[in-house]
Amino acid sequence: RRIMEVGGNGSGLPVNNKQKAMLPNKGGRGEFPRTQRKDSEGLSESPDLEFEYSDTDKWAAELSELYSYTEGPEFALNRKCFEEEFRAHVSDKKWTDLDAAQHRAHAMRLLDGLEVIAREKRLKVARAILYMAQGTFADCSCEAEVQYWMRYNIFLLLDVGTFSALVELLNMEIDNSAACSSAVRKPAISLADSTDLRVLLNIMYLMVETIQQDDPADKPEWKIMKETFRAEMGSPLFNNEPISVMLFGMVTKFCSGHAPHFPMKKVLLLLWKSILFTLGGFEQLQSVKIHKRGEVGLPPLPEDSIRVIRSMRAASPPASASDLIEQQQKRARREHKALIKQDNLDAFNEKDPYKADDSREDEDDNDDNDNSLEPETFPLERDEVMPPPIPHPPSERVSFPKGLPWAPKVREKDIENFLESSRSKFIGYTLGRWVWVPLSVVFIFISFIQHKYISLAEIQMAKEEEYQKTPLSVGEEEVEMCATELLYQGILPSLPQYMIALLKILLAAAPTSKAKTDSINILADVLPEEMPTTVLQSMKLGVDVNRHKEIIVKAISAILLLLLKHFKLNHVYQFEYMAQHLVFANCIPLILKFFNQNIMSYITAKNSISVLDFPHCVVHELPELTAESLEAGDNTQFCWRNLFSCINLLRILNKLTKWKHSRTMMLVVFKSAPILKRALKVKQAMMQLYVLKLLKVQTKYLGRQWRKSNMKTMSAIYQKVRHRLNDDWAYGNDLDARPWDFQAEECALRASIERFNSRRYDKSHSNPDFLPVDNCLQSVLGQRVDLPEDFQMNYDLWLEREVFSKPISWEELLQ
Repeated sequence: RRIMEVGGNGSGLPVNNKQKAMLPNKGGRGEFPRTQRKDSEGLSESPDLEFEYSDTDKWAAELSELYSYTEGPEFALNRKCFEEEFRAHVSDKKWTDLDAAQHRAHAMRLLDGLEVIAREKRLKVARAILYMAQGTFADCSCEAEVQYWMRYNIFLLLDVGTFSALVELLNMEIDNSAACSSAVRKPAISLADSTDLRVLLNIMYLMVETIQQDDPADKPEWKIMKETFRAEMGSPLFNNEPISVMLFGMVTKFCSGHAPHFPMKKVLLLLWKSILFTLGGFEQLQSVKIHKRGEVGLPPLPEDSIRVIRSMRAASPPASASDLIEQQQKRARREHKALIKQDNLDAFNEKDPYKADDSREDEDDNDDNDNSLEPETFPLERDEVMPPPIPHPPSERVSFPKGLPWAPKVREKDIENFLESSRSKFIGYTLGRWVWVPLSVVFIFISFIQHKYISLAEIQMAKEEEYQKTPLSVGEEEVEMCATELLYQGILPSLPQYMIALLKILLAAAPTSKAKTDSINILADVLPEEMPTTVLQSMKLGVDVNRHKEIIVKAISAILLLLLKHFKLNHVYQFEYMAQHLVFANCIPLILKFFNQNIMSYITAKNSISVLDFPHCVVHELPELTAESLEAGDNTQFCWRNLFSCINLLRILNKLTKWKHSRTMMLVVFKSAPILKRALKVKQAMMQLYVLKLLKVQTKYLGRQWRKSNMKTMSAIYQKVRHRLNDDWAYGNDLDARPWDFQAEECALRASIERFNSRRYDKSHSNPDFLPVDNCLQSVLGQRVDLPEDFQMNYDLWLEREVFSKPISWEELLQ
């Protein structure tokens, strides 16, 4: 069954002898060179993927992914609406021939047109503004010119206050109950149901995406406008909440079924770019981390992780099923021959494919099989004659890595555990910190101290514990109202619903998900009003739907990763709150389900038609599309957005499981090891690093046989993943390997998170013991007390019952 699933001939079937005969032999050694063998997982010896991980793709690619191919005819409609308005109020000149004052006057005129009551007129004006944001492409001759005028027009639109008007219109459309009820009753929702929303979201996305791009040629006033716009988007100026909170509300409303016509891809893309713009990307995260560590007196980071990863090389993947069959047959043939080896150590001195030089000239045949490193019997035990050994220079056989890519680390907790175990081992009891221990233990302790790493999260947790224990002596906490803090406060009341909604959409967009009647429909903004009637139209729509799903996965993975990283820097319990709700919503099995596919096919998918991408399609003459041209695709080595999504999802999985024993056991329970190991076939260093990290944390729970059979994977972990000193990850004798109360671990974490949220954000449920007391008699008696109406009506009865009819002992009262 396993052979049928990952067979080496691309058809899902085992490799037969005829297929093997077609492969060229390698120097008479009975081995087929991997550079010539193609299998279902791609070329095992293909070059590293030239992929540079970044916050976003190139600007042109990010612009093109906003539009579905079914929206193509709307480009001409936007142009028509603009030209009607332009000629009626300005002249027959080109937009590019006018001066700045005329540009500004027309932009103001269009902005006034957004405030009319009639929906049709308002939509026409919105389309004219969208055409401006698209760069008035009819007056341009090339893509670079379109991008120049896009930037100019968008800063002009921002200057006259267009974005605020668009937010108000978007709020109106979100609350449009008539459109929502109409969409709920429709059996099939198409592109026409979301026209108004799509036009507004297109303009807003183009503005955010264009303004956040850095351009050294920008005017000084543009740079000031950019920073002002960034601050406004991150603050609660729009409807008393940041723009991202409003978009999160759209996501939950869509997933609840109350608004199935929302164009979810555009909402998610705008949400991602809004978070990226207001909070910052990966490089900003690194600088903020350095700054925050300096504020609390921690030493600087040992290295820049982004630069380290970019300098790493990918490792060769483990052997596929065809290799395993080949090696078993060769081993069976060799048993009948008088095989003579130099010594038994050669099995362990071969050049490992994960070594730095990655050469294979002296690699033994039996070491291609990553699952069969069982030692062979000695030649003398098989009654064979041992010839004199052939001398080999050690440098030819043994290849050591040139250096570890990461500085080793050790936690304070690990140092304490090491000292405690050393004392109990050599002395039998513990008495203070500096009880006598052997000199070797002292040297190890010194090494630990040199590489001790204190994280920002540990400092934040210690401070929170202090606030909880001694709130009066510590005083009031000063919370910096940065964009991350404002966003957390905005999404805190409904954060569990937001996480569930995002994961629901991710599940619907995953390629491994099967279509179900009860799943949400994420194709509302890609399906045309009239379904295709020809084969060519069906092929085009199929590419469009697949591309649409890939873009949704890309946006959601980026949103989740950015929020996790920013919340962790702002305060660790904000990160833990979000992470715990992701875990409760089954994020871990969902990501594993996503990777349980032919990941090489997903990364090399060609679900794009380059001639239909914006801005190419509005500048150049559109050629006649044929089935051959649709199938051809581009010549790129991989799909950038799919590789970006895979790395993001792996990073999310790492963040959810790091230092969490209960969640690590979820990886083991869901049998993630073979799924992750298949992902190692992608020859990209960053993706392999995060796969190896996930394999490392669960290695000690997979059993000795798994470790023995996956020695090349273990070697890759040693060379590429950071060494945690005193981490017994490669063996099963760690304390954490014992049975554990998983529920207690999560419950304790949840209690800490709730205490943090209650102390910092829930002012209505403050501890009454710590509230100030008013002891002044005059102010207490002078307070106005509103009595209920029934009490006022029955006041005489109350006096009679509670005052006049009850005897009062005045002497006791005075005493």
